[in-house]
Amino acid sequence: MAADIGEHTSAGETDPQVGRKTFLAVLGREPSHDEMARLYAAYLWHLSEDIPASEGYRVLDGVEDTLRRITDAGIILGLISGAMEGAARIKMERGRLGRYFVFGAYGSDSPDRAEITRLAMAKAARLHGHDLTRSEVYVVGDTPRDIEAARAANATAVGVASGHYSVEELRAAQADHVLTALTEPFPRI
Repeated sequence: MAADIGEHTSAGETDPQVGRKTFLAVLGREPSHDEMARLYAAYLWHLSEDIPASEGYRVLDGVEDTLRRITDAGIILGLISGAMEGAARIKMERGRLGRYFVFGAYGSDSPDRAEITRLAMAKAARLHGHDLTRSEVYVVGDTPRDIEAARAANATAVGVASGHYSVEELRAAQADHVLTALTEPFPRI
């Protein structure tokens, strides 16, 4: 049965949340563990076919330069994504972006974005050999949920108005910094 996930979910939700909400909306019941496992497998299979063939795939302007500047400054980059780890890797593979990220935390680690952010921060702390302060951790996102998760995890929240949300909406979510695009100078670098 085909389902339009956009009818049942909103930007910034994790893959497990999207899968469950769509399943519930379309079939009127909670999915079983086995059904979710099959759904995840089918999703990854289709994504691995769709991303390489997508004519609309693009890396946003400024992404490569920003990632290079950050890593050249001696900063360890981690990826926080509401996507399952496999999906995040598939999405980054075509743009060759995975090479910038030393570690990550994903929707497959938790359906809660704040928890995903805390997990990533714990990994970063292990790499640094000490707990990190709010001023040492920057979380960059393009949805109010990304900003809320950064704030809940006690990280500096940087909003980028490159997606569905405006500068004003990201400011209203209480981002510490807001960029209109990644071509703008990044805070601290």
